[in-house]
Amino acid sequence: MVKLTINEIAVEAPPGMLLIDAAKLAGIEIPAFCYYEGMALQAACRMCLVEIEKAPKLMAACVVPVAEGMVVRTEAPAVVKARKTTLEFLLTNHPLDCPVCDKGGECELQDMVFKYGVGESRYTEEKVHVPEKQWSPVVFYDGPRCILCYRCVRVCGEGMGVGALGVVNRGINSEIAPSHGDHLECDECGACIDICPVGALTSGAYRYKTRPWEMEHTGTICTHCSNGCKTTLGVRTNEIVRGNNRDRSGINGEFLCVKGRYAFDFNHHTERLQTPLMRVNGKLEEVSWSRALQAVVEKFKAGGKAGVIGSTRISNEEAYLLQKFARTTLHTNNIDHHRSGDVVTLLDSLSGKSATLGTADDCYNAKAVLIIGADLSQQQPFLANQIRANYRHHNAAVYVATTGVVREDKIAKSSVRNTETDWLTGLHSMREKLATEPELLVLFGDAVKGEGVRNLVAFTESLGIPVKYICLVDYANSRGAMDMGLLPDLGPGYHAAEGTPGLTLPEMMAATDMDLLWVVGANPLKRHKFASEKAFVVVHDMFLTETAQRADVVLPAASAYEKNGTVTNVCGQVQRLKKAVETVGSKTDLTIIGLIARAMGVNLGKVDADAVFAEIQKTVRGYNVPLPVIVTGGAAQTMPVNGRVPSTVLPELIQSSRDTLFTTGSLTKYSKILNDVMEAPGGLYR
Repeated sequence: MVKLTINEIAVEAPPGMLLIDAAKLAGIEIPAFCYYEGMALQAACRMCLVEIEKAPKLMAACVVPVAEGMVVRTEAPAVVKARKTTLEFLLTNHPLDCPVCDKGGECELQDMVFKYGVGESRYTEEKVHVPEKQWSPVVFYDGPRCILCYRCVRVCGEGMGVGALGVVNRGINSEIAPSHGDHLECDECGACIDICPVGALTSGAYRYKTRPWEMEHTGTICTHCSNGCKTTLGVRTNEIVRGNNRDRSGINGEFLCVKGRYAFDFNHHTERLQTPLMRVNGKLEEVSWSRALQAVVEKFKAGGKAGVIGSTRISNEEAYLLQKFARTTLHTNNIDHHRSGDVVTLLDSLSGKSATLGTADDCYNAKAVLIIGADLSQQQPFLANQIRANYRHHNAAVYVATTGVVREDKIAKSSVRNTETDWLTGLHSMREKLATEPELLVLFGDAVKGEGVRNLVAFTESLGIPVKYICLVDYANSRGAMDMGLLPDLGPGYHAAEGTPGLTLPEMMAATDMDLLWVVGANPLKRHKFASEKAFVVVHDMFLTETAQRADVVLPAASAYEKNGTVTNVCGQVQRLKKAVETVGSKTDLTIIGLIARAMGVNLGKVDADAVFAEIQKTVRGYNVPLPVIVTGGAAQTMPVNGRVPSTVLPELIQSSRDTLFTTGSLTKYSKILNDVMEAPGGLYR
């Protein structure tokens, strides 16, 4: 460790650490606009100037590494004077429109002006002004407010790997501009807006709607893809108006893709169901909750051949209680959901081995990463971001084996094209290089399933290096749905289900003798035809989907942003859902299951998210995780079975939906923002 003194405080810092970061270790803030942790150094704003003993002039703390015996003063009179002068320059053309600027209350320039007190300007010339520009439905640019810190350019190029922004013109006329002239063609992630220290870049979803202090902020988990990013929802008058994660409180730090940051608008769509519907004289009509539940209970009591289809977006607690009700009350193993990755075979293939399942942190820290059969930047944006950061910061070796061009090709040490069925040949061509790596993290999509998973494990083990695996799945709780036992042959924790294995989802849809079909949060009719004409169909959903239109009873369900509970991400990390808003008339799936059980006289225990999770901790192998970690907003890694998994399900049933950054099933269908951007619906491998 290097020993130095900052403001007469003794500090120890690792060799090579920048002075601006070393000061943070001592609780000393050195202001900066252009410096941003994890991004390339710019040294453009000159706000971080400090006085270093024996240095001939003030030095920029964002580019000076610590040195033994260094003596630093961050608030010396010369430093304060320099910062005041810098702020005066920045305000030369900056419009003083704080009362109407969306960044008001969160503006770093505003904070610095308040702190250093530049009360008057010596410049009386007319300010240079250019009109505001709209680059996309979600990104607006106000040139006069820009202080040319280049944060947006770097986060787009380095962080996202897109390079959609640059700088045009020179001197006083310099401004940020899209690489496609007057519009953006990018991920529309909004990172450039959040990283902007001033109000130069503003959000089309949030602008002129409210102020930060007028919102209630709720940290919950994004309801779209399986990466499990935390999103902090800004709520005003029971409406979500903003999403971000500026406090870096989740596994994703500040990262959010377009869906996590903007695609919350489905929640208050005008077509949200708010009243139960029941088929009367062949048509769905609005009825009371009591009448709808009575009809459901009567059919459930009548018995017959029943099938239950769960969802990959309901919480762990709801999935657990659903399968428990189905098996103990409806007495059926006909339970399934849409599966998009072969987690079951992976767990079986790794039986007896420890420390073999990868996490989001492993994507950032692994010495080498192998991506098989996935357009990671489109399908798993946070994991892709972690790998890009790993390459930038740690020079990780990236290997790619996909059916088409992917963004990771740009940073790959070796990249091969293959077919969906012949990916193993591509791996053999990289064998020598892979064997030289100290360790390997393997991420694979739905092309690798069944026997293919076993072949992959055998291949990587033959390399003679430590290997970890991440089986990619599609949706927010795809992993949790499997862990909780929404499977026809496996119960919670991958135990063999008691009795005869039930029907799979396609088999339930094809069965002509089905008497009852209970669909919770899913839309199977989008992919399958339903053969049974006599079946009584009960659906929980937010919208009148294809399956809901066929239903005999439709119960309006709450979204993930309207419930408490937990979800498990693609890496098996459990995180907490927290209720942010509510839609009048809707109920959580947990509440609906509880109401049905109570009306039938069935005792499922206390139907409450915390109580059900406590039961999960006791009964589901791998879920006895430390509760304080989850309650405080962290992620707890589950440790699933480490023995054989007796599954009989055919791998042909596993199929990804091939969603892109701008599509995620019915939720994005009802997101105006995602449907407005020109990149939607887009496609993979482009």
